[in-house]
Parts: sequence; structure tokens; C-alpha cells
Amino acid sequence: MRSAAFSEIREALRGRRRILVASHLRPDADALGSTIATALWLRQEGHEVTAWNHDGMPGKFSFLPSSEIVTVPSTLPDSFDAVVALDTSVKNRLGSVLDAVSHSPLWICIDHHKSNTGYADLNLIDWTRPATGQILAEAFLQDGITITPEMATNLFAAIETDTGSFRYEGTSARTFEVAAELTARGVNVAAVSRSLYEHQPRRRLDLLRHTLVTARFTCDDSVASFSLPLAVSKSLGVLPEDTEGLIDHLRCIEGVKAAAFFEELADGGIRLSLRSKDSSFDSCKICTAFGGGGHPMASGARIKGTLADVEESVLNAISESIEKD
Repeated sequence: MRSAAFSEIREALRGRRRILVASHLRPDADALGSTIATALWLRQEGHEVTAWNHDGMPGKFSFLPSSEIVTVPSTLPDSFDAVVALDTSVKNRLGSVLDAVSHSPLWICIDHHKSNTGYADLNLIDWTRPATGQILAEAFLQDGITITPEMATNLFAAIETDTGSFRYEGTSARTFEVAAELTARGVNVAAVSRSLYEHQPRRRLDLLRHTLVTARFTCDDSVASFSLPLAVSKSLGVLPEDTEGLIDHLRCIEGVKAAAFFEELADGGIRLSLRSKDSSFDSCKICTAFGGGGHPMASGARIKGTLADVEESVLNAISESIEKD
């Protein structure tokens, strides 16, 4: 388990015929865009490529060029000459992908999460970059790899979403330079943005209504939170992809330092999403304490327990952290 430059990773993959590309469960555009772009690049290099995700390709991201590449893992375990895990800070976040890989002599991880455990044989981890898509785009540009319009669009979507449309901390001058390079290679920025932000199903409006009505404010209104019980999720017909971005409606409220979203899952656990708007509050530190991880401003965890108990424990931890500051 060691750090590696992209050139070393590229060299390590030479001569390996069957390569699997995978990303974390409940994938976002960074995970999926990075997966597709990497799969397309590896096919350019002459490899036989499979792209898996525990949840397959969510409908909301099916507009991404070559989205059909990403499928759910095989029900029969398969062996590969190498596995490339993208945007995945801990190995178990690959979900059912792990069960579907019977053998691989080489594991590679390319990621931007500060909490990454370095679980692969070769690890390219750069938490100064706001998206895994930016790490890949810079590597492709530096190594002279041909970036097709399809690859550029996937990488642009990865960067646009993980920077909050270039609003979040971590967005740098280099981020804009890379985005410009990708745009010059065939990205239709308006079309990508419409697909990402202006193509929401009606059920998501119903979910947003529930979110706003049930929102709670604690710690002198500096912490905003809401929860989604499984019964409500089922009654609204909510899909996992529908919850993405809802937490930002709470984080944007004046005076709020931290926003938390608690989602009750069918397996009995609770999915926590935690966001920070104030650099004095480290959301990653809280999530790490509950077995998760991420970034200082955006993190998550899966926690065992009832919805009420997990809410109380996490909100108490947040309150204690804020009061210390």
C-alpha cells in the first residue's frame, strides 16, 4: 500500500488485459463521471474494461455520454488483472463489487478524500483537489492522453457537481483552468448543467416539501437537520438518487454552521450526510468518529441504530464540537 504518480499507475496497467473500474455505492456525478472517463481511456489503451457500481447507473445521471458502460456487479464472481477504484475512500464503500471480484493481483485507488485509508496496492490520493474528476483530467492532460468529447463531458460533470458549481472551498484557479480545457474539448456546458439541475422528478419536490416542514434547528440555530424515515421514503416513492443535494437547502440558511441529514435505510442502519459552512467546524472529524469519513466541509457515515438514537448521538457530538470552538 503506497502512493503512486499517475505515470506509475499507467505503467503498472500496461499488459494487463482485463481491468475493472468501480466507484462507491450511492454514486454521485464525480464517482460516475470518473468511472466512465477512466473506462473510456483504458479502452483507448487497448484493455478489456468492465465498469461496475453497486447501484448501477442511476437514472438522473443517464445523460452522461457512454453511461451504459456502468452496470451492477455480476452475480457470479469474476477475476480481473487489475481493479481501479475511484472516488472511494474506504474499500467497503464499493459494496457488492467486492463480492463480485473473485481475484485481482493489483488494486489501484484514485481519490480526493482526505480520509482515504490507502487500501490499494497503488494509491493516487490528492485531497487538495475538489473532485476525483479533476485529478484524472489533470493526469490525462499531463500525460498527453487524448480526451474525447465524451470523456471531457464526464469529467466536467464530475468537477461541476463536487465543487457545487464551482462554489465550494477547494475550488481553485487550477479548477477553472481544467474546466476550460475540458470545455475546449467538446463539453456543452449549458446542456450538462440543465441535465444536472433542471431535470428533477415531481417526487423530489414532494421530498423537498417534507424536508422543509420537518427541519430542526439546534445549538442556538447554528445546526440545521432533517430526517427521512423509511416509511416516508416509501410513501413518496423516493429513489436513493433523489436525496442528493437536499441538505444544501439547510446549509444555505443564514447563521447555520452545520447541516445534517439522517436517512433510515432498509437494512436497519442510518445514512448520515453532514455539511459544514464554517471552516471552524470539521464535518469529517464528526463522521470519522461514527465510522465514516470524507472532507472537512462534506462528509458522511453509515451508523447502526434507530433513527432517534442516531440523531441524538450525532447532534450531541456536533453541538459539543461547536461549543468547544
